[in-house]
Amino acid sequence: MTRLLEHATWRKARRSQNTSACIEVGQAPGLIGIRDTKDRAGGTLVVDRVTFGAFLAAVKSNRVG
Repeated sequence: MTRLLEHATWRKARRSQNTSACIEVGQAPGLIGIRDTKDRAGGTLVVDRVTFGAFLAAVKSNRVG
């Protein structure tokens, strides 16, 4: 699955632009990739868009800590 993200557009959260401890999120058709900005070659967590959306909703509602 990570091969599908080889040409993905990756981005960091705006609030973490000036820090070294953050993640990047990349998008491919139907998939979201999540990786560490300090170790991009260290692996990528790949989830479908529905799962990622549920995760974001949980974070925004403070259910994930």
